[in-house]
Amino acid sequence: MPTFDFDRVVERRGTHASKWDNMAKLSGITAPDAIPMWVADMDFPAPPGVTETLKAEVERATHGYYADTGSWAKALVDWMGKRHGVTIDPAWVSPTPGIVSGLGLILQAVTAPGDEVVVFPPAYHAFRKIINANERKILDAQLVERNGRYAMDLDALKQKLTPRSKVVFFCSPHNPGGTVWSPQEIKALAGFCAEHDLILVSDEIHCDLVFGGFKHTPTMTAAPEIADRLITCVAATKTFNLAGAHVGACFTSNPALKKKLDARIGASGLASYNGFGMIATEAAWRTGEAWLDALLVYLRESRDRFDKRIEAAAPGARSMRLGGTYLAWVDFAGTGLKPEDVAARVAKRARIYVSPGEQFGPGGETWLRFNFATPRPILDDALGRLDDAFADLRK
Repeated sequence: MPTFDFDRVVERRGTHASKWDNMAKLSGITAPDAIPMWVADMDFPAPPGVTETLKAEVERATHGYYADTGSWAKALVDWMGKRHGVTIDPAWVSPTPGIVSGLGLILQAVTAPGDEVVVFPPAYHAFRKIINANERKILDAQLVERNGRYAMDLDALKQKLTPRSKVVFFCSPHNPGGTVWSPQEIKALAGFCAEHDLILVSDEIHCDLVFGGFKHTPTMTAAPEIADRLITCVAATKTFNLAGAHVGACFTSNPALKKKLDARIGASGLASYNGFGMIATEAAWRTGEAWLDALLVYLRESRDRFDKRIEAAAPGARSMRLGGTYLAWVDFAGTGLKPEDVAARVAKRARIYVSPGEQFGPGGETWLRFNFATPRPILDDALGRLDDAFADLRK
């Protein structure tokens, strides 16, 4: 098996890296040694096969319009079949400029302003932003915690539905909680959507980032009976640290839904694709499996290290056990500190920028999200700072 040096620190400051170069502007943390643990991209080099493919494209030196998505779609289909055991027809696939834009296009295709979109908070904050930006309404169905993981309360959601409820945004695996949903949970949600005539949009961008002991089940596998009302969203960008490529994929086996989505893509002038992004993501699917397998081992060790250290540093804090993603979800309610005090300690004492829990909607108020997908030297530095930031709680 090839070896990959995930401990190597790559200097990202001054490279147009949002994670690093937007930190001071967005957080107010101006210390030159500040550490970003917020936005969900990694600090690791992409798989070598991606770099080699992009290098060849650069050396060719002709960078015109990208044409024919056939090989790209085939790479996606092959990856999903091999990695997740699903059969996808390339004709079902619509490339989009990332998943968030895909979600917006879906809303425009199948809903009208004022319609309601179900979200299970605390959930990925971009759901809320894209729903509001499209003048749709958020219908929150807050998750409940059971046995250290999240669960959906569909009975409570049923009481909230109105005639304007049209779409469900489902995050699988869950961000920020890292819950990997069971086939039974997914099937129950799918049945709920069928019963109440809701379109289910399954955001599975983290599907490849699942740790040993857990298994991602695609929604289309768990509930094939709702294929006519299901749109699945996936991407290589989160898996292989290619977020800047801005390439995602939405697919559905329902020709009518596909036609509506493609009409919105065309009307928005988005049927012409970012050539570098398409080339990079195709190369990732075709060459990146060994890199990903090694990455998951590294991330699992970082997850375990982070959980142990943060809970020791701040007595009463607890990190939700992640089945997937590289985003630690930490509840500080048990420390006895107010959320604003916790945030100040992390930002001012530790000089670390993290994602505030309230950003993810109801249920996130006492939580913070930490991105631990960074080389171990940076992670250990951050953990040492967090240890110092909460030292007085251990006296």
